[in-house]
Amino acid sequence: MILLLIINYFLRTMRLIFFKKKKLQQSITKTRVRYSETDQMSVVYHGNYAQYFELGRTEWLRDLGITYKSMENKGIMLPVISLTCNFKKSALYDDLLKITTSLVKKPMVKIEFIYEIKNEEDQLICTGNSVLAFIDIKTNKPVKCPKDLLIKLGF
Repeated sequence: MILLLIINYFLRTMRLIFFKKKKLQQSITKTRVRYSETDQMSVVYHGNYAQYFELGRTEWLRDLGITYKSMENKGIMLPVISLTCNFKKSALYDDLLKITTSLVKKPMVKIEFIYEIKNEEDQLICTGNSVLAFIDIKTNKPVKCPKDLLIKLGF
């Protein structure tokens, strides 16, 4: 009986460690601020941060071997239904930005990401969050997360 309890505890612990590792899958993408993304003071226009988040998201998917195009070819689109951005410091023209994109939880009908953007000096520029919905292109109705994505995430 004690041996069964020890084995059960070990298996649950290993599952939690594995699940935690997969659950917060991360991707790091780097990009340089272009002149067209800034205002007259060489500061990145606030609307461009949504594009930086999109860049992080698309590369996060690409790291898994999935692209938006391949999902659309399978009849699924991923519109953004919620987006937040919390500014900490200004990004400037020619800064090299590091975009860290992380999955928040197991995707179901929605998928949620958190973002952190830092400059070359490792200073925090902003944090953010986005939620996207899996939508059937033909019916325009929500659908469950594709099984191939769940498998690649280890769920």
